[in-house]
Amino acid sequence: MKKNELRSDCPINYALEYLGDKWALLVIRDLVFEGKKFYKEFLASKEGIATNILSDRLKKLEAIGIIESKVYEKQRTQKIYSLTEKGKDLIPILVEFIIWSSKHKSGLNVSLSFVEKLEKNKTEIIKAITSSVGTKTFSTNQ
Repeated sequence: MKKNELRSDCPINYALEYLGDKWALLVIRDLVFEGKKFYKEFLASKEGIATNILSDRLKKLEAIGIIESKVYEKQRTQKIYSLTEKGKDLIPILVEFIIWSSKHKSGLNVSLSFVEKLEKNKTEIIKAITSSVGTKTFSTNQ
């Protein structure tokens, strides 16, 4: 498959071409729920991503407009990463993953009260999460 060529025009295929591996979604998760912004912060995630994989995913997510990077003014050798509007549009999908996962697996790192809030008022919570991205961490353990 060529670099900018899709296997099919299926909308699910389109999403999977860019987001179909766990690392891409975990980087997005870290931006949304953990408030991570720097390469070293992503590298420290509990899943243990390798440096070459992280570098590749950041480049791919930036190339397709999900994230953007800027030079960090306080330390010009570092980049600071953030979600674009296109990236923020993935927040409802992440929320659905949380709901689905908590329904089918107990003991995950998400509070029952947060899941119950999502089930009752998903739209408002998604708005709150979206507005908090880049400014503070939105905890799923509330």
